[in-house]
Amino acid sequence: MSEISIQSPETHEQVRSRFRKSTQAVMPFHISAKQSIVKGYDMYPAHSLGSGKIKNGYASLAGWIKSYPAVVIDGYSGVLWDEVQSCLTEAFAKQGVKAGWIRVTDYLKHERDVQDLIAPFLGERDAVWGTRTTLELEDFFRVEELKAVRESDGVDCTILIGTGASLVDWDVPVIYLDVPKNEIQYRMRARAITNLGLHNPDEPVQMYKQFYFVDWVVLNKHKASISNRITIQGDVQWEQEINWMFRKDLAGGLQHLSETVLRVRPWFEPGAWGGHWMQERIAGLNKDEINYAWSFELIVPENGIVLESDGFLLEVPFDLLMLQDNKKILGKHADFFGTEFPIRFDFLDTWKGGNLSIQCHPSLKYIREHFGEHITQDETYYILDCKQDAMVYLGFQDGIDPDEFRQKLEESKDKGKPVDIENFIQVHSAQKHDLFLIPNGTVHSAGKNNLVLEISATPYIFTFKMYDWLRLDLNGKPRAINIGHALRNLRFERQGPKVQKELISHPQLLEQKPDCEIWHLPTHSEHFYDVHRLEFDTTIQVETAGSCHVLMLVEGESVLVEVGDEIHRFHYAETFVIPAAASRYTLVNQGSERAKVVKAFIKDSIDHLTS
Repeated sequence: MSEISIQSPETHEQVRSRFRKSTQAVMPFHISAKQSIVKGYDMYPAHSLGSGKIKNGYASLAGWIKSYPAVVIDGYSGVLWDEVQSCLTEAFAKQGVKAGWIRVTDYLKHERDVQDLIAPFLGERDAVWGTRTTLELEDFFRVEELKAVRESDGVDCTILIGTGASLVDWDVPVIYLDVPKNEIQYRMRARAITNLGLHNPDEPVQMYKQFYFVDWVVLNKHKASISNRITIQGDVQWEQEINWMFRKDLAGGLQHLSETVLRVRPWFEPGAWGGHWMQERIAGLNKDEINYAWSFELIVPENGIVLESDGFLLEVPFDLLMLQDNKKILGKHADFFGTEFPIRFDFLDTWKGGNLSIQCHPSLKYIREHFGEHITQDETYYILDCKQDAMVYLGFQDGIDPDEFRQKLEESKDKGKPVDIENFIQVHSAQKHDLFLIPNGTVHSAGKNNLVLEISATPYIFTFKMYDWLRLDLNGKPRAINIGHALRNLRFERQGPKVQKELISHPQLLEQKPDCEIWHLPTHSEHFYDVHRLEFDTTIQVETAGSCHVLMLVEGESVLVEVGDEIHRFHYAETFVIPAAASRYTLVNQGSERAKVVKAFIKDSIDHLTS
């Protein structure tokens, strides 16, 4: 995928507040019954928990806290701690409660010490990538001083607050506050937050690098370690607003979701090559945005699950579902992948836009040694829609000279000279429902006028760009070119006739009945996942066979998904997940024409990942 845009454009009107910078509105904290009825693609898919499960407002939270002599309020990166304390202080005052506050930031190590601590994992400042940290949250604090903190005298309630507060082993309730990853990045761009252990915001690209390789790794481990101590889960993605629920109710909701169909909340980003397919067809997207390049349909490190009760919405990160019971989600593959969900669905929108960069992704050995990832960024392009002139760049021309290719790339980077890229790289006409195979090391790009569904492994930021058509990003700056990384990973033998044979999937009919067909869209031997397309007029039944399925309706109006006694509707272009524990499900076509659903799943044999 990914040429993720760390900075949003500044040349058009923003939907701004003092703490977030984005053209896209924040998710509503409450929806009416009428608003919950969506007739097309749903930007805020919510899973109902029944009545009375989600509470709203700082006043209600303060009312619960005041019955305890002490509480701990911990949380993720992106929480506006000053605002949380201010809102609770105001609520306490109205309820006649005197609170004593202890800020854990007072016990952080000195900033220079923190910078020295994280430097080995971030590399040089101009390096695009770091490597996954091995640090723990305790490493950022003066731990002995922090753990010696005691409750305040002369107050009704002592509140220990801030990221890492639960490092203090008080036998008191723990409240955990979360912020969705998209909102963390909007706050990052507004310079409203800082990285872990630092006092001031940095450039967004630097902040994101530390978030990805250090902060989120450390905080995910910390969150997992304290999960059994958490009493309340809070969502603070809104300004001066909170929705919260008891963790036992959350656990019950997640337990249910691990056995039925679910959909995460997608989010959307503009980009240098972005298009307008999504903007023209998805209700709720900002029509004044310059374009939309990506939809994070199912990139679970940055997606959340939205829960609903009495109209109130609360978003939790997908990793809570995996932490609770990864075996129910991944089935027979849980031991290898652990709590990391391995499959990614996302859209690349070049409709009336531009070409992606010429790029490749790292080998499994390279991504493990250099970046600390568990699996690598093997991809496929499924063409959901396209215009007649749509193309995909894939594989090398027969007889390519690698030295000449390198020379042309470096000359372009250094002198701004265009490259006649088709002299080196094959160009293939794209048709709806084609599947192009992009195992690691394969040179590729999506051309303009496509809506690509990437069916890929979860890693999503390790894109080595070699040539970017001499264009600038949305802020008028050149995008990073990574020729060295690319050349160390390119598979030059993927050239000539071999490309058509091995890198373009040739569908095979697996099963045929009067009203349905099942097609196998074979992936490459290096892909650990496979793809089927289910085509049916009325209904089709599917067994999970102990594996998780990720699906999307790629042709048709909508389908009903029946799992046990539950029925859920999904519309065209919506992604949904069937956990392995669901065992079986039925798809029911709700349109007048034949429905087509793509299904991605993990292959039975993934031995090449363990070598």
